[in-house]
Amino acid sequence: MDSLSPQLAILVYLLIGVSAGLVGSLCGVGGGILLMPVFLFLLKLDPNKAVATSLAIVLITAVASTLNNSLSSEKLIDWKIVIPIGIGAALAAWFGSDIMKQLSNQAIVKTFGVVLILAGVRALMK
Repeated sequence: MDSLSPQLAILVYLLIGVSAGLVGSLCGVGGGILLMPVFLFLLKLDPNKAVATSLAIVLITAVASTLNNSLSSEKLIDWKIVIPIGIGAALAAWFGSDIMKQLSNQAIVKTFGVVLILAGVRALMK
């Protein structure tokens, strides 16, 4: 990716973003399932930087998707669930990001791989 012109790199990044946004909004996964492999293997980011960058992008996609779902007449979001789980998740994410910074690159990649395998097996078993 380093050999791409800045204009082509921006186009590639936009296409990655479109893909992540679609996957995230269709599957509720935040796009990280798509972003992490792209960041690690295509863009060659260090795992710590890939995780942090993915989370920053997920924030943006989550806000856009939440806003759209909030405006829906179907009342798709159950806010009684969102608030307590969101608080717990935010607290865990704060400390989890500290743990991630201490992990080796190999440990981060292996952890991500295990999570993907477990999620895939669980999805296939349903």
